Amino acid sequence: MHPPVLEGNLAQPVIRRLNAMRQLSERGIALLQQAIQDGLHRARPGEDLATEGDPVDSVRIILSGWLCRYKTLADGRRQIVNFVLPGDSCDACVYLLSVMDHSIGALTPVTYADIKRPVFEQLLASDRSLEEALWCETMVSSAIQREWTVNIGRRVALERVAHLLCELYERLLPVGMIDGDSCLFPITQMDLADATGLSVVHVNRTLQELRGSGLIVLRDRILTINDLKQLKDTALFSADYLHTKRHG
Repeated sequence: MHPPVLEGNLAQPVIRRLNAMRQLSERGIALLQQAIQDGLHRARPGEDLATEGDPVDSVRIILSGWLCRYKTLADGRRQIVNFVLPGDSCDACVYLLSVMDHSIGALTPVTYADIKRPVFEQLLASDRSLEEALWCETMVSSAIQREWTVNIGRRVALERVAHLLCELYERLLPVGMIDGDSCLFPITQMDLADATGLSVVHVNRTLQELRGSGLIVLRDRILTINDLKQLKDTALFSADYLHTKRHG
């Protein structure tokens, strides 16, 4: 992992995501931008930002790129338990735990900020709006995990895959990563299989069904959703659990 040269306003996805939950103060934004600039790093595709069993002493905030949280069984089988998108933090106050209980791996080139515990705790103590926004994000992450449990435990294959596509679209929307009806989609069919508990063959058939019904186009790592309402109906999807409506 190598420190990058600062380019543009890399903090914008984070600011937009947090603002979607709590309106950040100007002071909170300035403090966050400074902490991000001081902790910039990059990771390559396939590189782990954290590995299960690692000691924890910092919070990582994703500025660009896609990652996944995953667990691996003793025989090598992998379960993706969530995707990490631009603007996400890898668990505020995760340093309160002694070690990582899962791994976080880069699916694409990633730029992130590694903020050490003393700096992060000072951020929380220095601005109430920033503290509330980061706690909200932590609770939303828990809500997403609950929805993933329902997805794998109760939805059928078509609903599972459609639900995941809807969720990723809705999570990318507030951070400005949607262009019209389209977004970057660097997730492979193997990643989708590991995230939905399906075989690669079953994922392929399900994507073909969604394409054949005219709901989506998935080509050259670009996802286009032609009919978002119908896709949500197919998935039994409600975005309420993402809690992106602002509160005072």
